[in-house]
Amino acid sequence: MEELDPIKLKAELDQFKKEKEKIRKLMGQIGGKDTEKRDKKINHVFIVLIFILFLLDMARHVMHIEIPLPPLFSLQIGILLVSIKIIWMMHKSTKVEHFQFWILNSIEYRLNDVAKQLRGLEKTVEKYHTEEESS
Repeated sequence: MEELDPIKLKAELDQFKKEKEKIRKLMGQIGGKDTEKRDKKINHVFIVLIFILFLLDMARHVMHIEIPLPPLFSLQIGILLVSIKIIWMMHKSTKVEHFQFWILNSIEYRLNDVAKQLRGLEKTVEKYHTEEESS
Protein backbone atom coordinates (compact mmCIF):
# COMPACT_ATOMS: atom_id res chain seq x y z
CA MET A 1 0.00 0.00 0.00
CA GLU A 2 1.33 3.40 -0.94
CA GLU A 3 1.87 5.90 1.85
CA LEU A 4 0.15 9.24 1.51
CA ASP A 5 2.59 12.06 0.92
CA PRO A 6 1.48 15.14 2.89
CA ILE A 7 3.16 17.48 0.41
CA LYS A 8 1.26 15.97 -2.53
CA LEU A 9 -1.98 16.03 -0.57
CA LYS A 10 -1.44 19.70 0.33
CA ALA A 11 -0.75 20.52 -3.35
CA GLU A 12 -3.93 18.69 -4.45
CA LEU A 13 -5.96 20.48 -1.78
CA ASP A 14 -4.60 23.87 -2.88
CA GLN A 15 -5.42 23.05 -6.51
CA PHE A 16 -8.95 22.04 -5.49
CA LYS A 17 -9.43 25.31 -3.59
CA LYS A 18 -8.23 27.33 -6.60
CA GLU A 19 -10.67 25.55 -8.90
CA LYS A 20 -13.47 26.00 -6.37
CA GLU A 21 -12.85 29.77 -6.23
CA LYS A 22 -12.68 29.95 -10.02
CA ILE A 23 -16.06 28.22 -10.27
CA ARG A 24 -17.54 30.56 -7.64
CA LYS A 25 -16.40 33.59 -9.62
CA LEU A 26 -17.89 32.17 -12.82
CA MET A 27 -21.15 31.41 -11.06
CA GLY A 28 -21.22 34.99 -9.81
CA GLN A 29 -20.77 36.28 -13.34
CA ILE A 30 -23.56 34.11 -14.65
CA GLY A 31 -26.04 34.67 -11.93
CA GLY A 32 -25.70 34.92 -8.22
CA LYS A 33 -27.76 36.72 -5.60
CA ASP A 34 -26.87 40.17 -6.95
CA THR A 35 -27.92 39.43 -10.50
CA GLU A 36 -31.07 37.67 -9.29
CA LYS A 37 -32.22 40.86 -7.56
CA ARG A 38 -31.32 42.96 -10.60
CA ASP A 39 -33.17 40.53 -12.90
CA LYS A 40 -36.29 40.75 -10.75
CA LYS A 41 -36.18 44.55 -10.85
CA ILE A 42 -35.78 44.54 -14.63
CA ASN A 43 -38.68 42.08 -14.98
CA HIS A 44 -40.87 44.31 -12.81
CA VAL A 45 -39.97 47.37 -14.90
CA PHE A 46 -40.91 45.56 -18.13
CA ILE A 47 -44.20 44.34 -16.65
CA VAL A 48 -45.11 47.77 -15.27
CA LEU A 49 -44.31 49.55 -18.55
CA ILE A 50 -46.35 47.10 -20.62
CA PHE A 51 -49.20 47.25 -18.11
CA ILE A 52 -49.21 51.06 -18.20
CA LEU A 53 -49.35 51.03 -22.00
CA PHE A 54 -52.21 48.55 -21.82
CA LEU A 55 -54.14 50.66 -19.31
CA LEU A 56 -53.63 53.83 -21.36
CA ASP A 57 -54.95 52.14 -24.50
CA MET A 58 -57.89 50.67 -22.59
CA ALA A 59 -58.69 54.14 -21.20
CA ARG A 60 -58.55 55.56 -24.73
CA HIS A 61 -60.89 52.93 -26.24
CA VAL A 62 -63.28 52.22 -23.38
CA MET A 63 -63.56 55.59 -21.61
CA HIS A 64 -62.74 57.72 -24.67
CA ILE A 65 -60.02 59.63 -22.79
CA GLU A 66 -57.59 61.54 -24.98
CA ILE A 67 -54.02 60.30 -24.50
CA PRO A 68 -51.07 62.06 -26.15
CA LEU A 69 -49.67 58.78 -27.55
CA PRO A 70 -51.11 57.62 -30.88
CA PRO A 71 -52.71 54.15 -30.64
CA LEU A 72 -50.29 52.54 -33.06
CA PHE A 73 -47.27 54.08 -31.35
CA SER A 74 -48.16 52.59 -27.95
CA LEU A 75 -48.59 49.20 -29.62
CA GLN A 76 -45.16 49.56 -31.23
CA ILE A 77 -43.59 50.49 -27.89
CA GLY A 78 -45.19 47.41 -26.30
CA ILE A 79 -43.83 45.16 -29.04
CA LEU A 80 -40.40 46.78 -28.70
CA LEU A 81 -40.39 46.15 -24.92
CA VAL A 82 -41.37 42.50 -25.38
CA SER A 83 -38.70 42.09 -28.09
CA ILE A 84 -36.02 43.58 -25.84
CA LYS A 85 -37.07 41.23 -23.04
CA ILE A 86 -36.84 38.21 -25.36
CA ILE A 87 -33.39 39.26 -26.59
CA TRP A 88 -32.24 39.77 -23.01
CA MET A 89 -33.53 36.29 -22.04
CA MET A 90 -31.69 34.76 -25.01
CA HIS A 91 -28.49 36.48 -23.91
CA LYS A 92 -28.86 35.13 -20.34
CA SER A 93 -29.57 31.66 -21.72
CA THR A 94 -26.43 31.79 -23.87
CA LYS A 95 -24.32 32.65 -20.82
CA VAL A 96 -25.75 29.67 -18.92
CA GLU A 97 -25.16 27.32 -21.86
CA HIS A 98 -21.56 28.52 -22.12
CA PHE A 99 -21.04 27.82 -18.44
CA GLN A 100 -22.57 24.34 -18.77
CA PHE A 101 -20.28 23.63 -21.72
CA TRP A 102 -17.27 24.77 -19.67
CA ILE A 103 -18.27 22.51 -16.75
CA LEU A 104 -18.81 19.51 -19.03
CA ASN A 105 -15.50 20.17 -20.74
CA SER A 106 -13.77 20.27 -17.34
CA ILE A 107 -15.44 17.00 -16.31
CA GLU A 108 -14.34 15.36 -19.57
CA TYR A 109 -10.77 16.54 -19.01
CA ARG A 110 -10.80 15.12 -15.48
CA LEU A 111 -12.25 11.83 -16.66
CA ASN A 112 -9.54 11.50 -19.29
CA ASP A 113 -6.92 12.25 -16.64
CA VAL A 114 -8.38 9.63 -14.30
CA ALA A 115 -8.52 7.13 -17.20
CA LYS A 116 -4.80 7.71 -17.89
CA GLN A 117 -3.98 7.16 -14.22
CA LEU A 118 -6.09 4.01 -14.19
CA ARG A 119 -4.31 2.63 -17.26
CA GLY A 120 -0.98 3.36 -15.57
CA LEU A 121 -2.11 1.57 -12.43
CA GLU A 122 -3.32 -1.40 -14.49
CA LYS A 123 0.05 -1.64 -16.19
CA THR A 124 1.80 -1.47 -12.82
CA VAL A 125 -0.45 -4.19 -11.38
CA GLU A 126 0.05 -6.42 -14.44
CA LYS A 127 3.81 -5.89 -14.26
CA TYR A 128 3.79 -6.65 -10.53
CA HIS A 129 1.74 -9.85 -11.03
CA THR A 130 3.95 -10.93 -13.95
CA GLU A 131 7.09 -10.46 -11.84
CA GLU A 132 5.45 -12.27 -8.91
CA GLU A 133 4.41 -15.26 -11.05
CA SER A 134 7.86 -15.58 -12.64
CA SER A 135 9.54 -15.67 -9.20
